[in-house]
Amino acid sequence: MTAVQALVNKKKKSFIGLPAPLGYVPGLGRGATGFTTRSDIGPARDADDIPIDKRMDERRKERREMRHKFELEKYRQERPKIQQQFSDLKRKLAEVSSDEWMAIPEVGDARNKHQRNPRMEKYTPMSDAMLAKAVDAAPGGVEGKTLFPGDVTPGFSTPAGDIDMKKIGQARNTLMDIKLTQVSDSVSGQTVVDPKGYLTDLQSMIPTHGGDINDVKKARLLLKSVRETNPKHPPAWIASARLEEVTGKLQAARNLIMMGCEECPKSEDIWLEAARLMPGDQAKAVVTQAVRHLAGSVRIWIKAADLEIELKAKKKVFRKALEHVPNSVRLWKAAVELEGEEDAKIMLGRAVECCPTSVEMFFNFCGLLWQGWKHMKNARKVLNKARENCPTDRQIWISAAKLEEANSNTHMVDKIIERALTSLRANGVELNREQWIKDAEDCEKAGSIHTCQAIIRNVLGLGVDEEDRKHTWMEDADSCAAHGAYECARAIYAHALTVFPSKKSIWLRAAFFEKQHGTRDSLETLLQKAVAHCPKAEVLWLMGAKSKWLAGDVPAARSILALAFQANPNSEEIWLAAVKLESENNEYERARRLLNRARGNAPTARVFMKSVKLEWCLGDLNQARSLLQESVTRYPDFPKLWMMKGQIEEQEGHTEAAREAYNHGLKKCPSSIPLWLLLSRLEEQNKQLTKARSILEEGASKESTLPRFMA
Repeated sequence: MTAVQALVNKKKKSFIGLPAPLGYVPGLGRGATGFTTRSDIGPARDADDIPIDKRMDERRKERREMRHKFELEKYRQERPKIQQQFSDLKRKLAEVSSDEWMAIPEVGDARNKHQRNPRMEKYTPMSDAMLAKAVDAAPGGVEGKTLFPGDVTPGFSTPAGDIDMKKIGQARNTLMDIKLTQVSDSVSGQTVVDPKGYLTDLQSMIPTHGGDINDVKKARLLLKSVRETNPKHPPAWIASARLEEVTGKLQAARNLIMMGCEECPKSEDIWLEAARLMPGDQAKAVVTQAVRHLAGSVRIWIKAADLEIELKAKKKVFRKALEHVPNSVRLWKAAVELEGEEDAKIMLGRAVECCPTSVEMFFNFCGLLWQGWKHMKNARKVLNKARENCPTDRQIWISAAKLEEANSNTHMVDKIIERALTSLRANGVELNREQWIKDAEDCEKAGSIHTCQAIIRNVLGLGVDEEDRKHTWMEDADSCAAHGAYECARAIYAHALTVFPSKKSIWLRAAFFEKQHGTRDSLETLLQKAVAHCPKAEVLWLMGAKSKWLAGDVPAARSILALAFQANPNSEEIWLAAVKLESENNEYERARRLLNRARGNAPTARVFMKSVKLEWCLGDLNQARSLLQESVTRYPDFPKLWMMKGQIEEQEGHTEAAREAYNHGLKKCPSSIPLWLLLSRLEEQNKQLTKARSILEEGASKESTLPRFMA
């Protein structure tokens, strides 16, 4: 409204309908202010405090959660749930038989029974005996006078005979006997109804749906509405039939499902439901009608075969089904299972033609042909055809390799696996290394060792970087060994050794594997190859010599150690191993000569110690003292030499010499605990307990292992 119009119409204000001026606050002129909420002014805390609080809360969150978890577990241990308290008793419930279950009485609660269940007035029919007694006790029987004449019909006063209630009960029993006799077999005289189980059968006819009758009525009305609204909806008919079946109305269920078959003749599920509800012959008739409407339904044909009892009839049904559905793998499998070996070969030959993409059919056909040279050619043809139809399936190639191995064509196995990998790559198949190793393990379990080894050799390097090959392959070998696939693990070690022939660690792992899972011959063969590639590896030479020694072949062990001397002339371990070999076989002169040579070629403290020990054991103490004098001069910081010197003197009864040897040893080796102990025991044997104690205290002051001294 403009200002001119406002002047014409005095009742209308000029500012009505105009937008408010900028910054206008309603009511501010008269002092009115609006209320303020937290959403208008923001949170009470500063924005900077929020991340700080969050950070402080995260600092001890893990410790807080662990403490809460520990307290909860402690609480559960002190106050376990009822379920946990009775867990051991629940396990024994599995041993309770069905008869014992039925014998368990119902649980009842007798507390406040009268208050909780107020007794209602009951009306119970009287027995025949009580009625007869009442009639006999009444004066004049039923002819007694009524209190109010005229209230009854005049015909009631007609005289009547006495009522015999006993005869009425007998008549009722006779009628029940007649009914039971009518259902008996008139030919053999054996009744088809068990009189004792008659009431049990009646009880079983009671509906077992366990729901309220009102719910059943509602469900029935809803399903009826669905059927009337959409009669071509098969699930509605199936649900209606199952509802009637559950409520015990089997005939009504059959009628409903047959009406559904008329309304939905192209529904596979409704025909199968009708066949399930019908008895034997009627079910066959239903399936016959279903086949006329759905000749291509595999499930209906299988149901038709299941309804047949005789094997010949089942075969006939399946062959008829295969005429209508020749490309069904399920029908072919079911039909082949019923046939003999020769007929199965014929049917599988036809099956692979009708189902060219079914690898399972090819495998079954090939499995039957996997016998003899002539049949092997046919099996090879079948696998070639399968490979043409299914070029992306690796199992066909693996089966071809196993076929060649079974017929001793081991030279073809590697070629087939190589061609398999090339062909699969060409067809865009992603090669999964772990899956191929799993296939190799399966081949080993099936007895195809060469196929297993060929797969390992060809797929072990797939997708593995050069710097990770050794580590990855060792993990693969451990994994295969853990799965029990020892041939796969052996093949992995063999392939790794061809790539890394100079790696001592791989040779050692392979040797330990053969020692644990292989034979002595395989171990010795591997060790021979190992020392040829790693002649400086002392442990490999020693393992080979020990294997020969444990087998009783001492000359072979000597020859191995002799070769080891040539490769490692200054090796202390090899010299000592040779000495031990001769000593264990009572060749002491040989051992002396070896030690003499060792002191010249590899003069170490251990070599001198072994020399002294040998002379000491042989009783030549003078030679032992002479060697000890030389050895302690050369190696004064080797405590075992001082120990042996003191023990020899102590054995000879030279206490002062033994004490002097121990003291000299402690000056050179003050950190040797056995030397302190030997010196203290020497003083203890000489009844110098105070001195022995002071020696122990002195040794403890120099060592931090005080508890060991004081033990």
